Amino acid sequence: FRIAGFLSNTAHESGGFKFVKENLHYSAASLMRVWASRFPTLEIANQYAMNPEKIANRAYCDRMGNGNEASGDGAKYIGRGLIQLTGKNNYVAYSMACDNEALTKPEIVEQPKYAAESAGWFWSVNKLNTLADAQDVQGMCRRINGGLHGLDDRQMKYSKVMAYFESR
Repeated sequence: FRIAGFLSNTAHESGGFKFVKENLHYSAASLMRVWASRFPTLEIANQYAMNPEKIANRAYCDRMGNGNEASGDGAKYIGRGLIQLTGKNNYVAYSMACDNEALTKPEIVEQPKYAAESAGWFWSVNKLNTLADAQDVQGMCRRINGGLHGLDDRQMKYSKVMAYFESR
């Protein structure tokens, strides 16, 4: 159950293990749908649309240990790695726990070693094995991303991995 949980969630977060950096090329309409509280009107969303750095700085400001929008922390500590490690608090904790330079050089989390290590670290500190043992795909989704974004894809991937193991 643990392997299926880890693989299905990291596969979802990394776009099938193709991406190790969050893609924030959003249209105004998508910004309003994904982050309604941060981009509540079309006028505001249009000021940020298709500008990943500006989007990150607004979407992630004043939370997860990040400073205000002008601080640049949102873009600096954007989602990276196989599980999309996001926010300064996560980068601080990961950097300290695994003795690396992720806090001062967050782009290293895009390298294969750190992309995998950060996912394993995040999985462990967030006690995701407990949810995996219970086969709680929804719970894993909430713990990883704070909501149910991508739940259908995660469930489909989880079912495929489980089917593979059951056929062995």
